[in-house]
Amino acid sequence: MLDLRLYMAQRLSALVMAPLVLGHIAVMIYAIQGGLNATEILGRTQGSLLWFLFYGTFVLAVSVHAAIGLRVIVHEWLRLRGIALDVLTWGICAALLTLGLSAVFAVTLP
Repeated sequence: MLDLRLYMAQRLSALVMAPLVLGHIAVMIYAIQGGLNATEILGRTQGSLLWFLFYGTFVLAVSVHAAIGLRVIVHEWLRLRGIALDVLTWGICAALLTLGLSAVFAVTLP
């Protein structure tokens, strides 16, 4: 049952990530073609609830997706199982979430 839940969580996180990746690429292309520098980009993102929600959702989806994917790889290659595999998976997810959200806060908080 856990395998099915993890499978579905990874597929749902991919479903959430797909449009966010496309949106991120579109914004980056717009910023580069518009000749914006880092100061101008931060001026537009800081204090914006929209960008906070966009990138916060992106970080959450990536953290879940990557942690589950790495769980599968570690299980197959290192034969790690049980509690150790669960702790590693949650640790990876927490680390990615912490690092990602710190970046989101740095870019969006005033």
